[in-house]
Amino acid sequence: MAERKLEGNDQISIPAFDPLQKPKRNKYALACSFLASLTSILLGYDIGVMSGAILYIQKDLQISDNQKQVVMGILAVYSLIGSAAAGRTSDWIGRRYTIVFAGAIFFVGALLMGFATNYAFLMVGRFVAGIGVGYALMIAPVYTAELSPASSRGFLSSFPEVFINFGILLGYVSNFAFSRLPLHLGWRFMLGIGAVPSVFIALGVLAMPESPRWLVMQGRLGDAKRVLDKTSDSPEESKLRLCEIKEAAGIPEDLVDDVVPVPKRNRGDGVWRDLLFRPTPAVRHILLCAVGIHFFQQATGIDSVVLYSPTIFEKAGIHNDRNKLLATMAVGFTKTMFILVATFMLDKIGRRPLLLTSVAGMILSLVGLGIGLSVIEHADHKLTWAVALCIASVLSYVSFFSIGMGPITWVYSSEIFPLRLRAQGCSIAVAANRVTSGVLAMTFISLYDAISIGGAFFLYAGIALFAIAFFYLLYPETQGKSLEEMESSFGSFFKWRSTAMELNQKQKNGDSNGQSQLQLGATAVHSYYSYATNN
Repeated sequence: MAERKLEGNDQISIPAFDPLQKPKRNKYALACSFLASLTSILLGYDIGVMSGAILYIQKDLQISDNQKQVVMGILAVYSLIGSAAAGRTSDWIGRRYTIVFAGAIFFVGALLMGFATNYAFLMVGRFVAGIGVGYALMIAPVYTAELSPASSRGFLSSFPEVFINFGILLGYVSNFAFSRLPLHLGWRFMLGIGAVPSVFIALGVLAMPESPRWLVMQGRLGDAKRVLDKTSDSPEESKLRLCEIKEAAGIPEDLVDDVVPVPKRNRGDGVWRDLLFRPTPAVRHILLCAVGIHFFQQATGIDSVVLYSPTIFEKAGIHNDRNKLLATMAVGFTKTMFILVATFMLDKIGRRPLLLTSVAGMILSLVGLGIGLSVIEHADHKLTWAVALCIASVLSYVSFFSIGMGPITWVYSSEIFPLRLRAQGCSIAVAANRVTSGVLAMTFISLYDAISIGGAFFLYAGIALFAIAFFYLLYPETQGKSLEEMESSFGSFFKWRSTAMELNQKQKNGDSNGQSQLQLGATAVHSYYSYATNN
């Protein structure tokens, strides 16, 4: 049998040296992230439904404008209790059962709001529901970030924001659907039906595994390995993730039993000290970025636009209640569509480009909305172009928010904290989010009474301008990094670019050394193959 001799340009396909293929999206991780993120529907539904229900609550319970803005925004303040407790609770009972707990609390709160007979009873329901929302807001991004492989973490970690938007849309649809009921029944159905998603969340969590990082922190390496094998892109990545999590948890590498002892210091002792009182420069930088992005997400006016959409459209010249609800449904639909676009772009484009583009678009939209409302307020007749500008600016604003500021806030803050500080760190960030949201929602009417409704949106545009400078100067890119190596990107604050260049250079040097070894190995194989075929 004649054998073909290798020519100089012939190529040998050696599997170990072939270029890596882009991994397919892990369907198991996708399903788990989907189920966990259902908790975010609770917040979204409450925001959406309250914007329309308040029109009928104010008429039925005869409440003042001050009572109106308090009941609108107080849930965000009450949710502080839930988000503050969620970190410790999730470290104690696990991420999975904390999700069930959040759903159960909100279920009770929604029923209380639905059966409210007066303003005080309604506020009790808001209090209970707020605690459930606080739990849900903290735990869903943490669970998803800890479960996801690095290749699709941005996509999967954006799910909570997707479901917040879906919940807002459901709330708007509920408003419209029940708006024809008698006054005393319509708003109660709108609020009470919010208990339904909680039931599906409790059932869905039964199909979810526990977070592998929480399992490692409990010393359950066998269980963690089984979850990682299912949620990683390859067996090699699963082993690497397990080693990195063990190192972060302080578990020696040579301990490989299914259940191992965990160093006592990793059971929560000193977390607050390391996070707030004696943080390293990296932790201080991380905390600043996490709290900053949550603060600016709300301070740029998103809840004022979403919660008070009917009021904004009324100021723009739309006076029929059902027409206002239809316009708010358009806001919800637009917001949901654009968040779906963002989920597929996060791992392709990166966090920074999307975030900066998003905020820039929000600034232009807020300026347009401020101009339109100011012109209408001072006009003595209806100006169709100004009404159209207001509607277009609101839709543009929520679109730009949804492609960046909305999802990236939750993705970024949930992925940058070290493992030991992650639950409590995210709790602080979510607390900043809820405080800012509550303050803005409970003062919006007073604000536009003081400086005009157009002036309120000019103010939000100014805050957004400051935000874009803050993000540009302080926020490193996190795309593609594992959660355990994330800390090395932080600590130099305004000089993070030079730190990133040094890290990239080290990586290139390591890659070039590896490539040299691969080339030597390939040359040896090629020579041996040539010798074997010639002889």
